[in-house]
Amino acid sequence: MDTLAAAPGTGPNTSPLPILRKPRARATFETLPTDRAVVMGILNVTPDSFSDGGQHTTADSAIAAGLRMFYSGADIIDVGGESTRPGADDVPEDEEQHRVLPVVEALVKAGAVVSVDTRHASTAAKALEAGALIINDVSGLEISQDMIDLVAERGAYYVLMHNRGNSRTMGSLTQYGNVLDDVLAETVGLRDRLRAAGVEGHKIIVDPGLGFAKTGEQNWALVAGIERFLELGHRVLVGASRKRFLGELLTSAGKAAPPEQRDAATAAITALAASKGAWGVRVHDVASNLDAVKVVARART
Repeated sequence: MDTLAAAPGTGPNTSPLPILRKPRARATFETLPTDRAVVMGILNVTPDSFSDGGQHTTADSAIAAGLRMFYSGADIIDVGGESTRPGADDVPEDEEQHRVLPVVEALVKAGAVVSVDTRHASTAAKALEAGALIINDVSGLEISQDMIDLVAERGAYYVLMHNRGNSRTMGSLTQYGNVLDDVLAETVGLRDRLRAAGVEGHKIIVDPGLGFAKTGEQNWALVAGIERFLELGHRVLVGASRKRFLGELLTSAGKAAPPEQRDAATAAITALAASKGAWGVRVHDVASNLDAVKVVARART
C-alpha cells in the first residue's frame, strides 16, 4: 500500500499513514484506450512461473505489484494463479482461487480493468463475480465445455488463445503443415464453437499463442503473419513477453539470454505488433511497452 510518512518532529503524525485516494468509478472494457494498442500487465501469483515465479506469492505482495503496474500505466492487469510454462504441474482449483481472488478484488476496487488467466471455469466464474472483466484462457484446443458455457452465460470478454495439449504435452505437438494456416484454421474452429454457444463476436479476443505448442521458428512465422489474425474480425492480443524464442535470438557465448534480459526485444515485438494493428500486448514490463505503443500511435497520426 502507498504510504505517507511524516519526518519525526515535523508534525503530529510520525508514523506511516495510508494515502486516502478518491474512490474510482468502476472500470469498464469500453474505457480502454482506442487510440493505441492496450498494454496488459502480467501478474503471476505463483511460485513457478518462468519469469517471475515466487516474486508475488502472497496476496499483499501481488496486490502491491498490481497497483504499481496500474499506476504506471497498465491498461489491464492479468492475474494468474497457475503457471503455464512448459512442464508446469496443474494447480488445484481451490488453491488457484485462494491465490487470485483477493488480488482480483483489490485491483478492481482500485479501479483497474482486471483479466483472470485461468483454464478453469470455476475460477473464472468467481473472478468475474469479484469484478474481473476478461477471461484469459490458454486451453486452446483443450477448452472445456464448462468454460464455453460460462463465457456465453456471463457475456464476458474472452481471450481465445491457440494451444495444443497442456503444459506437459504441448512441446511434442508442434507438427504443422503450414504453421500460420494451421493455427488460423484451429483458431477459427474454436471461435466457431464459442459463437455457436452464443458468445458475441466482439467479446472474443484472439491470441496466436506464441510459445504454446510452437517452436522458435514457428513463433517467428506467426509474428510475421499477425495481419492474418486481424482478418478474422476480432481484436488480436500478442503475448511475446520474455519468451524463450526471444532468449534464443539473443544468445551470447552459447547461452540464451535469461528472461530478465529480454525486455528490449519484447518491446520491439510490441512495436511491430502495434504497427500491424494488434489490439493489445501482454507483457511483464509495463513502462517500456507502454512507451512502444505510444510511439507507434504517434507515428501513425
